[in-house]
Amino acid sequence: MRVHELDLADAGGVGVTDRLGHKQTAVMFILMALSREVSNIELRDTVGFTLDGADRRGLNERHLVDSAKQKPTNYFVHRLTNKGLIWCQSEMKHSEPTPPRPRSSLAIALYTLLGAFEQYRQREGLRLEEIFTPEVELTEAEIVERVHSAYHKLARAPRAWVSLTALRAMLVQARREDVDAVLEELDRSGKAHLVPESDRKLLTEADHAAAIRVGGEDNHLISIEAS
Repeated sequence: MRVHELDLADAGGVGVTDRLGHKQTAVMFILMALSREVSNIELRDTVGFTLDGADRRGLNERHLVDSAKQKPTNYFVHRLTNKGLIWCQSEMKHSEPTPPRPRSSLAIALYTLLGAFEQYRQREGLRLEEIFTPEVELTEAEIVERVHSAYHKLARAPRAWVSLTALRAMLVQARREDVDAVLEELDRSGKAHLVPESDRKLLTEADHAAAIRVGGEDNHLISIEAS
């Protein structure tokens, strides 16, 4: 799924900016967070309800969710569409759910959290599909290739310093420990260089979280030699 900021303004139409009921909204956020097909069996076992009947048809007709029956169980499985992801991005800007006001204060807290998350996402220039994506098994060679590709997209000049925060945001499908192993080997072999940020006042919480510890210190920047 590819979602850009422009899509939200251009998509328009029913189903993107319109708000949904509580149950439909809950399903939308679950599908966004898991970023894969989710069956009614899994929904029932994890959150206690399924997506059926008018709720399912409403999301399908608005093209926010694709649903299909899974054999041999004949249970529906659901996947968020690109349009559905755009809807989630829009919904996170609201301060509370649609009426009626939920009895649980947890729902209000959730929207406060989602709003703060959306502000962070915009501030860091991240896309939702970069954040919510399933991990996949990648070989070391595939991770090396993705590291190089991400670096060259971010670097403004050959051998430029790129923050590990930005680099990791483009490598979310790979496991953290696998990426760290590749970065350490590239640094050890001289094919890349890892260094700390000299001005610690510039570091954000995200920068601290993305740092890799090599040689007894946290490194926040990477430069890759031209191949």
